[in-house]
Amino acid sequence: MSKHVDVVIIGAGAAGLMCAAEAGKRGRRVLVVDHAKKPGRKILISGGGRCNFTNYDVTAQNYLCNNPHFVKSALSQYTNWDFISMVSKHGIEFEERDHGQLFCVGDHTAKDIVKMLLAECDMPNISFQYQADVHSIEQQEQGFALTVNTQAYTCDSLVVATGGLSMPKLGATPFGYKIAEQFGLSVMPTTAGLVPFTLHKEDKQALDELSGIAIPSEITAQDGTMFKEALLFTHRGLSGPSVLQISSFWKAGQSVSINLVPNDDIATLLENSREKHPNQSLKNTLAKVLPKRLVEVLIARRELDDKPLKQYNAKQFEQIVHLLENWTILPNGTEGYRTAEVTLGGVDTDQLSSKTMECKSIKGLYFIGEVMDVTGWLGGYNFQWCWSSGFVAGQWV
Repeated sequence: MSKHVDVVIIGAGAAGLMCAAEAGKRGRRVLVVDHAKKPGRKILISGGGRCNFTNYDVTAQNYLCNNPHFVKSALSQYTNWDFISMVSKHGIEFEERDHGQLFCVGDHTAKDIVKMLLAECDMPNISFQYQADVHSIEQQEQGFALTVNTQAYTCDSLVVATGGLSMPKLGATPFGYKIAEQFGLSVMPTTAGLVPFTLHKEDKQALDELSGIAIPSEITAQDGTMFKEALLFTHRGLSGPSVLQISSFWKAGQSVSINLVPNDDIATLLENSREKHPNQSLKNTLAKVLPKRLVEVLIARRELDDKPLKQYNAKQFEQIVHLLENWTILPNGTEGYRTAEVTLGGVDTDQLSSKTMECKSIKGLYFIGEVMDVTGWLGGYNFQWCWSSGFVAGQWV
């Protein structure tokens, strides 16, 4: 005997919980199903457990999508300020970090964000089912029929909030894409986003001793996209905020250009140092603005010479400046979905209403959050997309 509910939401993550709360407020009978043991697993580990839940400055420019205008409606219907207001209402303390990023602070952690969302869902008309496997989904004349574990359900609206492929340890699967394909929707090719770079063997061996060193940087992809944030050398390759950001704009086989000294005037440093200390070595001069080990590696790789400053001419100084401001490296690849924070690509947004998140060709079928072809920058933008798209769908399901 099948049970009927108004809305079934597959996925109890950020977008799914937001949608459930909004649909519940409208009096809809909602069932949220998830194959995990508990809700909000990605929220819980985000931001080192502090959850970078949104940003003070959110615009459509902070998102990658084949249709760049798609995100505008949802972001305007439910803004970052709306979510900040909810966080404040629940008494969760937060702080601003670099670039407007907002994190829980003090006694408050990512757990409090999940508790807040569950509190918003605390209504008799919203129920949850965990460790739930959805075995079949079929479209009916009105709505959908599905089997969850051994129980059959029917519903008027079906919301797919299954996330992307990033962090498979947390249970990420391609299930949402399979649902889209089952209903004849196209899925844009997926790749890992906001992910560290791995390096070719020779570069990896040469840079290995720099593991753990972080420096300010400006990193530029071949398409001209540039981010100015910290760069971290790791035992696998390159990481840090600048690398995670640029990875979403990088394609296999492309090199990246890195300004290793974005805050320093190297030309002036070299000229002044030669005047005052002509016998000082280049290594010791550059060690004033760069970690000494990094300078030593660049010398060992023969990218720089090391001799007294008085032995360099103007053209050689120019070459040194150019190298440090345009240090180019060819990544071997990325660490992949294992450590990626998000998935690029997903359900093609051209098939969805930007105002409601409903599929244009199939009444009652909705896609929200990371499962669709919308990817935010690092800095709280992906969570904001979950809140906004979840809210919007919740007004219509």
